[in-house]
Amino acid sequence: MEKYQLKASTRDLKTTNPAKLRKMGLVPAILYGRNLSNVALTVTLNEFEKVFKKAGESTIINLLTEEGKSHPVLIHDVQNHFLNSQPIHIDFYEVSMTEKLKAKVALEFVGEAKAVKELGGVLVKVLNEVEVQCLPHDLPHNIPVDISSLDTFEDTIHVKDLKVSEKVQILTLGVEVVAKVQPPRDVEAELAAPVEEKVEEVLAATEAEKEAKEETPTQKE
Repeated sequence: MEKYQLKASTRDLKTTNPAKLRKMGLVPAILYGRNLSNVALTVTLNEFEKVFKKAGESTIINLLTEEGKSHPVLIHDVQNHFLNSQPIHIDFYEVSMTEKLKAKVALEFVGEAKAVKELGGVLVKVLNEVEVQCLPHDLPHNIPVDISSLDTFEDTIHVKDLKVSEKVQILTLGVEVVAKVQPPRDVEAELAAPVEEKVEEVLAATEAEKEAKEETPTQKE
């Protein structure tokens, strides 16, 4: 597994302005963990985006601080600007390499489904990630999902069908559907289908409304 590193600098919450930092190409961040006091940091936007694109939120990265310390962390949360989607704040969670952790791992769909290629169906990805538990160094970057087993519209792939290392435990329920193929819509048939009007129900409702009006006493001033 490829190893990723990211340099970080400490910041003083009392003297630094987040908006000014962002204009300088820096992103405010926080480092925390079970046995670690919160540490306010900044990272370079360009460097972070390069690492995040490859590592995502389910790969351990080494966060290098000014003190020369290396922290094994997960990118736990990224807040993005509502207009340009650029990161404006990052949460780094330091993990213990000797303790199991829980994390969500992305699913990577591979292969070709016969029900799509030959039957014209539409692939439906019900899940895009699953939760797993394992030691940090066993955490997979993603979990492949081979959709070539979807030959018909009745075939489905469940969480229990996913292949992972014996060192990784999937916590998401095994019965949950991961992917299936939906039959193509017959638009022409839908348009050609006659519209059934329930005339009797409409007449009955109209008659009931008429009777109700006749039974309502007229109020005199």
